Amino acid sequence: MNQTVIEIENLCFAAADKAILDSISFSVSSGQKLYIVGPNGAGKTTLLRCLSRIVGGFKGSIKIKNRDLKNYSQKNLAKILTYVPQSLGADIPFTVHQFVLMARYPHLSPFSVITPDEEKIVRDAMEMTQTTCFARRIISTLSGGERQQVSIAAAVAQQAEIFLLDEPATYLDYKHQNDIQSLLSKINKTLGTTLLCVTHDLNAAVLNADAVIALKHGGIVFAGSPAEIMNERTLEEIYGKQFQFVSHPLTGQKIIVPDTIK
Repeated sequence: MNQTVIEIENLCFAAADKAILDSISFSVSSGQKLYIVGPNGAGKTTLLRCLSRIVGGFKGSIKIKNRDLKNYSQKNLAKILTYVPQSLGADIPFTVHQFVLMARYPHLSPFSVITPDEEKIVRDAMEMTQTTCFARRIISTLSGGERQQVSIAAAVAQQAEIFLLDEPATYLDYKHQNDIQSLLSKINKTLGTTLLCVTHDLNAAVLNADAVIALKHGGIVFAGSPAEIMNERTLEEIYGKQFQFVSHPLTGQKIIVPDTIK
């Protein structure tokens, strides 16, 4: 049985006296691909930000590898867990190589000399994510899809065991969406990385996840397998609308088809 690497119990978070997360409890196993779905404002991004300590002041318990999140230094937490945002800022004034190299900060001191071993880690991360070809380019010159590849390359170079991904394929065209999903699958299989991925793309969730959690109004309204969430009543409860389904031609998995609007 895989080890539990994240354990959340009764997590609550409020901002400006409004409850954003309410009594969230679930666990994640090592190497699991967990996708988090739900309507806008459900608390999905806030959940990732609590886990990564971008925001504090939550109530309840978060344990990472059986240790309370509050007991980690930021540097030690970064050796285990990394956060990949929706997109990198377009005005980052570093080359791709420099940016990926900076992801090595949890493993270095401020006065460390960059050794050949460190350079190899960076080079391997860029090769895995197919970002070597624009290593010398300034990030601001890259497309959205290329910047997202770089963001994931930095996470790989960080050598974290757990990736928190906030809509990693948002704003991307179909090819780049597919490229990012394929890359995440490769990282999961090759490195054994645990993935928590927030997405609005239900089809991507059910085709790629081991398990799915759905949030609504800050609470968990579904937790189960990809096949189980593709249920008419379940999705109507989550999103407040009806869906149409077809079977995927290769896997047989039930997926959603867009509504026709005349």
